[in-house]
Amino acid sequence: MKNKKNFYIASFLLIAVGLWLVFKYRHYFNTYHTPVMITDRTLAEPVLGIYDRSGKLSGKSPENIRHFVLQLGSDIDQQEIRDKFFKEAGTHVLITVESGGDNVLARVADGDLDEMIESLCEAFPKENKNIYLRWNPEMEVPVQHYSWQYHAPHDYVEAFRHFSKICKKVSPAVNIVWGPAGYPGTEEYWPGADAVDIVSITVGSKSELLATAFPPEKNRITDIRRKIHRVRFMDKPLFILGSESVRDASGVKKQLAKAISETEREAATIYGTIGKLSPLKGPADTDRKLLVGVYDPKQLLLKSPQVHVEHIFIDLGNIQDGKFDEEFTAIMQRGHDAIVTVEPWRDKKIRKDTNVMLNTINGVYDPEFNEVFRIIAEAKHTVYVRFAHEMEIPIHRYAWQSQDPVLYIKAFRHFMSLQKVGTPNIKKVWGPAGDRGSMEWWPGQDVVDYVSIAIYGLPDKNITDPTKQESFETIYDRKIHRVLLTRKPMFVTEFGVKGPEDFQQKWMENAAKTIGKHQEIVGACYFNLADNPEVWGNIPAPDWGISKETFDHFVKTLSDR
Repeated sequence: MKNKKNFYIASFLLIAVGLWLVFKYRHYFNTYHTPVMITDRTLAEPVLGIYDRSGKLSGKSPENIRHFVLQLGSDIDQQEIRDKFFKEAGTHVLITVESGGDNVLARVADGDLDEMIESLCEAFPKENKNIYLRWNPEMEVPVQHYSWQYHAPHDYVEAFRHFSKICKKVSPAVNIVWGPAGYPGTEEYWPGADAVDIVSITVGSKSELLATAFPPEKNRITDIRRKIHRVRFMDKPLFILGSESVRDASGVKKQLAKAISETEREAATIYGTIGKLSPLKGPADTDRKLLVGVYDPKQLLLKSPQVHVEHIFIDLGNIQDGKFDEEFTAIMQRGHDAIVTVEPWRDKKIRKDTNVMLNTINGVYDPEFNEVFRIIAEAKHTVYVRFAHEMEIPIHRYAWQSQDPVLYIKAFRHFMSLQKVGTPNIKKVWGPAGDRGSMEWWPGQDVVDYVSIAIYGLPDKNITDPTKQESFETIYDRKIHRVLLTRKPMFVTEFGVKGPEDFQQKWMENAAKTIGKHQEIVGACYFNLADNPEVWGNIPAPDWGISKETFDHFVKTLSDR
């Protein structure tokens, strides 16, 4: 009886362990026992056009490129692949390789799929340079249409680089294609020039049709042009692909030609300002002493000896009525450096045009801007000038938001060009919020000394529970990745947290420790005031105000930096 009982227990344990192993390693069963699925997508997802500023693909015709989707599996028939793809001599083939399933990015990066990838690449003719291999595309779109979407950029980049390395080792002639949709935030997933030969974007991809993070672009020409703009940092030939949602291929080709023509017309602004950038190097290092500052209109923290810099926001009206001159003079008398955020709106003069970006470009506001530079040039302290901040957020809080990036870049460059030679105390600051797609508005290395971002605990304005706020570290890590391409020192010109004092103090302590770990941060300026109630609708505006005790604790924690 006892032996029978032991037998049942042992059997139960073996079954349980077996089920656990099947569940834990289910992706092996799902992947290693599935056939390779090949679908001809030449008509459904054609290569509509090629935009090649480098001339590397000169003479290549998009009409001659066949497009297949290959779902990677274990049963790779190399002869079938050769017959399918390379039966006709001289054929150009774009192969979109989809390797899905659970944990696919980690599995690829860890080498779990190396045998399959190697077997696939061994099927390619060794000297054929007309093979374009595109792996797990549309990765940046924040939906879950594919299993590799909605993952951290680092995870995708690591997996892509591994895939590229394996392919190049086995089949050196193959062209590796990095295939974002061209959605805002594309550059966050850039795996590096050494891992990519060609970039592709897609018009009307299914992933984008499902996405709601950004309002859809109503004008197809503008949509294509913006997609091209988003990959301007990648000095690679560009394939523009169609999709099933694009019914009129010939019409879209005309729109594509128009978009490319508009891009070429603005090439000096779009491409002449990007410089040599690399996301794989990490942020810029600086050994400069950290500046602690405040935006403190009620002057509750200004007298603290730890305050080195004051932040003020000025608009056209403040310049015109002399209020800016008065406030700035007071800052200088207190012996502080200054952050001056210039907001090109609230004009007291009647103008023919209300488009603030065009007015800036056309010199309409030059008298006001020249007055700003005249005043700050005479200062004995360093002045950080930040123009038209948080431009990338797709809302209408400010008149310069939801504008065309090229317009913004031109306006920013014009404003900064008004700084007179021989004014080394003036530092130029580019100030995105640090949201998705920030780099679309990058104005160029030559007109930026520092990059600033804003860090507020609320990830969503509808959250009223203070404990639901994200930590400073979480937000900073996300935002610094979005502007890594700049390789500029960072200035956190705005940050704040709401809630009871014990929560604020803990949050600020995390902020101090995070700042201490990041040598690229040259300054941090606390926003010591409630936010503007006009932009919060029926929800009470968050009060970012903190006590002197909390501020002092923050500074003390920073002292170990």
